[in-house]
Amino acid sequence: MLTCMGLSAQIQQPGTRPNPAQQAMIKRGYGMFIHFGVNTFADVEWSDGTIPAEKYNPTQLDPDQWVRTARDAGFRYVLLITKHHDGFCLWNSQYTTYDVAASPVKTDVVKAVADACRKYGLQFAVYYSLWDRHEPSYKDKNPQVYIDYMLKQLTELFTQYGPICELWLDGGWDRKPQDWGIDQIYRLVKKFNPACAVSVNHTIVNEEGKRKYTPPSEMTVDDKYFFQYFPSDFRLWDPKIITRFDKKQYLHEGKSYYMPFEHTLCISHRWNWFQKSAQLPARELDELEELFYWCTDNDNALVVNIPPDQTGRIREYEALTAISLGKRLGLAMNKPLPGNGRFISALKPVQASSVWEEKGKRYEGALVTDGNLDSRWASRDTLASLEITLNANEPFNKISIFEYKDTKNLPDGFSQVRLPRIQEYTVDILQNGRWETIFLGHEPMGDCKVIRLPRSYKTGSLRFRVLKASAPPSIYEISVIDLDKR
Repeated sequence: MLTCMGLSAQIQQPGTRPNPAQQAMIKRGYGMFIHFGVNTFADVEWSDGTIPAEKYNPTQLDPDQWVRTARDAGFRYVLLITKHHDGFCLWNSQYTTYDVAASPVKTDVVKAVADACRKYGLQFAVYYSLWDRHEPSYKDKNPQVYIDYMLKQLTELFTQYGPICELWLDGGWDRKPQDWGIDQIYRLVKKFNPACAVSVNHTIVNEEGKRKYTPPSEMTVDDKYFFQYFPSDFRLWDPKIITRFDKKQYLHEGKSYYMPFEHTLCISHRWNWFQKSAQLPARELDELEELFYWCTDNDNALVVNIPPDQTGRIREYEALTAISLGKRLGLAMNKPLPGNGRFISALKPVQASSVWEEKGKRYEGALVTDGNLDSRWASRDTLASLEITLNANEPFNKISIFEYKDTKNLPDGFSQVRLPRIQEYTVDILQNGRWETIFLGHEPMGDCKVIRLPRSYKTGSLRFRVLKASAPPSIYEISVIDLDKR
């Protein structure tokens, strides 16, 4: 086994603790995802490899600005799309003519970002799509022909641009897992950088050898789920969010392996990955802050996508959103990532005034305290309430509420609007046998309402009461938090 700087290199070992590459990933914890390429100039998320390279034509290309934004926002690493499913490469690859060298702007973007990461003290990571809709060898009946093509391109990336801390592989659904040569890719990467963490999107399945999936938010039992792609150093399922009770042990051929999770989120409220010609709103800071805490908790990681536009620069208002979030969180390179506080409502009993039932599924009140952002309470009545039983001896001074919203797809085909149901509401606590309102909301709460209280309270029962709604209300999660126990 190859070793370098004390790090095991080529073979992933069973175990119940993070290996050195995983330890480094957990310590990084927070990165900036950058989607940029030929899709940016066609207003699409995916393309089929037929968009001419000449279409790629940024007028003010500035990778230094991208990485400077990442530094100012408190990110620890930058994860760059080097090749998406279309096959267009952001470096001058000698193995294809579908790259920046064939475009009007021939700057090697991979080099420019890697150099800027060294300049600003950030680590550099790369995304590389397994699926390639342009490369002719991809259609060869012998999978190894295309695997060899990938190995050559990955050798370019791992030998020409300095240390790479993470390899994020995507598009594996287009072939059988065994036809991608993941073991060959893994050995190649570890030969060049043993500390590099490697994974493939949709890493884990329900049954070994079968493509049956359970959402990551339901993976709350160790040694129940299996690798689809082995070896992999961490789990991916873009853009799913894990439960607060996420488990780390996963199986391959009867052996158990430790596997953290890396989340992906968009800075955009519309969930676009590649930037569009139209300006789209950014997420609210409260939502981004709560998602940051959620996604970096329990030794997991988060990357937030902030894509440059057709000029080749990150739009200032999105940069400022990320920087404002970093300042609110108090992020600093040599400080541990901050936590949210103690959740005194976790898994506590909930009584709902009414429950929606559909096709045998009940949207119970208890789902607002289960630590799962994929589950939700829904009422059958427009005016409804929830009562959460708490320990009357435990103080709290913060409440966060994630509301389920109706979704409207827009005519452009890539963006959407989320429409709130709840218009007015209260948060009440039981004090001396009577309800006392501690918050009155008189406008829609947004995707995530955060109520910061200037003093701490104790109560045996907290009530969320809807006063006005456009449709039966629905809530993903209500968290009652003691910020003094971080």
